[in-house]
Amino acid sequence: MSISVSDLVTVRSRHPEAIAEAAARRVRRPLIGDSGRLMIVAADHPARGSLAVGGHKLAMANRVDLLERLCMALSRPGVDGVLATADILEDLLLLGALDGKVVLGSMNRGGLAGASFELDDRFTGHRPQDIERLRFDAGKLLLRIDYEDAGSLTTMVTAARAIDDMAERRLPVFVEPFISRRTGGKVVNDLSAEAVTKSIAIASGLAGTSAYTWLKVPVTEDADEMAAVMETSTLPAVLLGGDVGKSPQDQEEAYEKWRKALGLPTVQGLVVGRSLLYPAEGSVETAVDTAVGLL
Repeated sequence: MSISVSDLVTVRSRHPEAIAEAAARRVRRPLIGDSGRLMIVAADHPARGSLAVGGHKLAMANRVDLLERLCMALSRPGVDGVLATADILEDLLLLGALDGKVVLGSMNRGGLAGASFELDDRFTGHRPQDIERLRFDAGKLLLRIDYEDAGSLTTMVTAARAIDDMAERRLPVFVEPFISRRTGGKVVNDLSAEAVTKSIAIASGLAGTSAYTWLKVPVTEDADEMAAVMETSTLPAVLLGGDVGKSPQDQEEAYEKWRKALGLPTVQGLVVGRSLLYPAEGSVETAVDTAVGLL
């Protein structure tokens, strides 16, 4: 799909109501389709100021390029939907790319990458009422917990209330938990089996109900430990693709980790972003088709 910035800007400037109109007529589908699995492409990174892919610091900054990659990914067989912030989802609505797709709104983007307040991750994205109003299908929130950073408690409280608000609307919410720490001023997520187990236990117990809670979990450093880790909760889960590294070999190793973890009983699918939209080797189509094949 060839996307014109001028066309999008013309609609946005002269007829902003077109976004709500496109949302109202969007063809919806169940969260879980005939395959029984979920393949979601993620593109909510820019709103956190996280634009780098590999060695390219501003790879995701070109919006037309990102939209073209997303439209290509969404057109591939087996891709169920997309996770993104309002600006990106609304561009995709205007482009007609979301019919028959699962749409997840990204909710908390206040913990800007590299900021002193990164772990006080307030809800500056979609609110539950926005997701309901736009007829989107679910929400997603990030829960990073650093035992030495008081900002994590603010994030936990606001995350719990967001889960409550989503459940009142009978809307699923995907919670992405990590145990994190600052190393050299940078927030690093601990992917040891113990840390991922703790993060799952904490996330599963948030809010007044877990009826509409899904988990979005990373694969542990040692993929063989995922079976024991995923025994921590009975909540349905999807795997977080994450950053697979800069080389084709790193990409292949990531695919193998995902393949192992996708066979576990609570794991229902895969959510992957940059590694599919900006693959270390090959095209978007090839990377997406390979990931779909893992399911």
